Amino acid sequence: MVTKKQIAKRASKMTKRTLELRAQLWPKLDEKLLWNRNSAKGFTTIPRTMPHILDIMDDLASKGKPVSKVYLSLWCRVFDEGVVKIKSYDDLSFEAGFSGQRAVTTWKQRMASLVELGFILAEAGTRGEYDYVLLLNPYPIIKRMYEANKIQKQKYISLFTRAQEVGATDLQDS
Repeated sequence: MVTKKQIAKRASKMTKRTLELRAQLWPKLDEKLLWNRNSAKGFTTIPRTMPHILDIMDDLASKGKPVSKVYLSLWCRVFDEGVVKIKSYDDLSFEAGFSGQRAVTTWKQRMASLVELGFILAEAGTRGEYDYVLLLNPYPIIKRMYEANKIQKQKYISLFTRAQEVGATDLQDS
């Protein structure tokens, strides 16, 4: 079993190697041009497999009604507790790329799809049916859908492989 100390030591070595490579490739780099999540504000944790997850979500959604941008905008607002308190449907619909008279309606339809697919739970508040959203771990949901033959094998294997590369065991543990 790998300890936290071993993980930290490995990460430290990887960081050192990457910084050495960066210095070799871009010796005149002004570090002010980089975003550093440890010193800048406004960052969130995101799974390294997110591109695969979003692609699979769109495949699972109704044809021509992708949900990935709606899900990503929720993810960008969530903290470790998993809860998103939505104050403005207009803001979230705009972030998801919807505009015009039907923007909020379209966003609500995509939210309903995310609830139906099982990726989120939602509770109503004073503004409407999606004032409080709970983002669930997408891995077990995707695994269940794969086992029900609702996801292409190639896409699931690609997600599984990437998860293994980054050390995520959620697909194996669920």
